[in-house]
Amino acid sequence: MSDEPEGVVVYWRPMCPYCIRLLTQLLFTRLKFTKVNIWKHPDAAAFVRSVADGNETVPTVTVAGRAMVNPSKGELLEAVRAYAPHLLSGAVDGS
Repeated sequence: MSDEPEGVVVYWRPMCPYCIRLLTQLLFTRLKFTKVNIWKHPDAAAFVRSVADGNETVPTVTVAGRAMVNPSKGELLEAVRAYAPHLLSGAVDGS
C-alpha cells in the first residue's frame, strides 16, 4: 500500500489516543517515518482492515512492508533493527 515499501509507515486517525502516544514516542527517536491518515485515504483504511482482521485498528505500522497492528515503540524499533536497520542511522533508540 505504501509508496515507501522499504521505510516505516504509520497508519493513524485523528483523536486516537494510541496513535498519539506512539507518534509522540517516535518523535523522540528521530526515526524517519511517513504518517497516513486512514480517514483521508480510503485505500489506507482498506489496507489496515486487510491486516487487522477486518478492523480499522490503529496505529498499524509497516516496516519494510511488514505490517504490525498496534505495536509498542519497542516492538516497532525491534522490527526496524531486524528489517530496515539503515533507517536507524541518526535515530535515538531509547527502547
